[in-house]
Amino acid sequence: IYFCGSVRGGRGDAALYAALIGHLQSHGRVLTAHVGCQGLAASGEWEANLDEAYIYRRDMEWLEQADVVVAEVTQPSLGVGYEIGRAVAMKKNILCLFRPSSGWALSAMIRGTQENEGVQVKDYSEEKEARDIITQFLNTLQQPTTLP
Repeated sequence: IYFCGSVRGGRGDAALYAALIGHLQSHGRVLTAHVGCQGLAASGEWEANLDEAYIYRRDMEWLEQADVVVAEVTQPSLGVGYEIGRAVAMKKNILCLFRPSSGWALSAMIRGTQENEGVQVKDYSEEKEARDIITQFLNTLQQPTTLP
């Protein structure tokens, strides 16, 4: 599982990311669990000793390895948008979670993917609702498909 959440775009939702990652870990291995770490500053400071090209290569490798992408897209982030775009190109199963009460407006480039690329974009109000949406999304992926 590849979890996307804002790092340099703002860390206001870091505690929420940690909770969602904890929930995801009950369903499988989360390759990007560090996104939920409280010690990861908006500057990406605990990764200060890592070269940006290395971070890019590492994250793209993780994205390739992932079966599923779950993105919390409330906090605007260029990096998260880029990750989603790459995941779409890789034909990954993608769930985007957005909290309308945040006061932010979700980009049409994200919300529009649900009709054009098959990405699931779901609004939620509370953490529990987001966890329930994640569980439903993952359970749907595990259902056997039937041929007509």
